[in-house]
Amino acid sequence: MKPAIAIAALAASLLVSACAQFDRTSLPQAAATDDDAICRQQGEPGSQPYVACRRDRDVAASRASRSEVGVERAHKNLAEDMLNGR
Repeated sequence: MKPAIAIAALAASLLVSACAQFDRTSLPQAAATDDDAICRQQGEPGSQPYVACRRDRDVAASRASRSEVGVERAHKNLAEDMLNGR
């Protein structure tokens, strides 16, 4: 019975440590600042090159966000599978 308890404790500690390292809050603010700075190099705000740059960066950010949602979903599914013994 003791090996089963040790394995369960190890699995629980891995899940907790993985969740503790999963940070979602710091990136979007930095990315927004960088978008403006990068697009200002293309042209003044309101100009065609600036607007095109911002649109392209918004599309790229949207795709990355969808990818992150997929990672979160996969992480959640893995944790549930591990807890349910699948």
